[in-house]
Amino acid sequence: MRKKTLLVLAAGPLQLPAITVGKRLGLRVVAADGDPNAPGLALADVAHVIDIGDPEVCLRVARAEKVDGVIHICSEVAMASLALVNSEMGLHGICLGTVVSATNKEQMRRAFERGGAPSPRSIGVTTDDAALAAAVGIAGAVIVKPSRNSGSRGVTHLPAGVEPERVIAAFRRAMAESRDHSALVEEYVEGPEFSVEALVWDRHIEVLAITDKLTTGQPFFVEVGHNQPTQLSPHDAGSVRQAAIAGIRALALDGCAAHAEIKLSPTGPFIIEIGARLGGDFITTELVPRSTGIDMVAGAIRLALGEEPDLAPTHAPRGVAIRYFQPHPGTVQVVECVDEAMALPGVAVIDIRVQVGDVVPPITSSLSRVGHVIAEGQDAVEAIAAAERARDTVRITTAAPTEEAANGC
Repeated sequence: MRKKTLLVLAAGPLQLPAITVGKRLGLRVVAADGDPNAPGLALADVAHVIDIGDPEVCLRVARAEKVDGVIHICSEVAMASLALVNSEMGLHGICLGTVVSATNKEQMRRAFERGGAPSPRSIGVTTDDAALAAAVGIAGAVIVKPSRNSGSRGVTHLPAGVEPERVIAAFRRAMAESRDHSALVEEYVEGPEFSVEALVWDRHIEVLAITDKLTTGQPFFVEVGHNQPTQLSPHDAGSVRQAAIAGIRALALDGCAAHAEIKLSPTGPFIIEIGARLGGDFITTELVPRSTGIDMVAGAIRLALGEEPDLAPTHAPRGVAIRYFQPHPGTVQVVECVDEAMALPGVAVIDIRVQVGDVVPPITSSLSRVGHVIAEGQDAVEAIAAAERARDTVRITTAAPTEEAANGC
């Protein structure tokens, strides 16, 4: 019997679980990436070095490989390519009609409005003057961000009444990161952040987890920590869950994973955005299976093949947390105490992506982060404590021109 073939668009570190799980499920895995050194290419059964952001190129590969399903996890770079393959080859998952509203944040806002999903006021802009007018019209603190991108790239918070020069600078920063050559000026929502991880098939929405988020705060709001299960009260968790479901329905998502980002204000939840994909930052590839016992990557792959996911947990619920390192910007002088941190109770993963001589930039997007710790516990409180203890044990010492390297452990 012929093995089913799965096409995985992107083969970087965050996409490795799609390749390894696909092979574990007995599939023939074809991986594609524009980087010939992408680590997943060596793991796949077949590798293609192509521009995964070019839908026609991806379609040619999919047809040549006779794929039965295509998946793109933890990113939005190749969502249009995935949708074209699905539409032209009659495969399962999101189609071209859905991908626009699921990736363009202005179209997403309009879909939320039509569907009655709670969403902050948002104005699409393409010029300096339009950005200034939008900030004045909202008459409060605003978020300026690209209409299409992810990972906090190009996102800036501006307080009410800020100088026009700062609005223009934030707008131009967002435009530089926007794949759709437009930006949004949005009402700023005060409150903690959460994400909702779900699988959707046959219009059934299965929420698997709510993730509590920790960010750097103003002005860039880069995510530096997550934990599960949520520490929200049952009432607040229910309201966040229902907001996510309303947003998923408003976008008409089906046959895919969904990653909803939500802020809980004093007046209730507001949807920041929803991705028609698995969440990044190891949320769905590491945290969900560790906290729930459910393999969400396998579930998303089965959906791409037109199969119902297996959501039977393999272990009892546990707490899990990820914390990202935040060393001072500068040149790395020393990386130490990693073995000591790894030996601490509850620590499951330590990943450091810098070495001596590398330059640590300021944290302005998820690309600026240099590594993380994942820890488990009986509950979220125990997992958070373990992750933060390990994060603080590791020393990534940097030196700017006026700084000296720190001492040892």
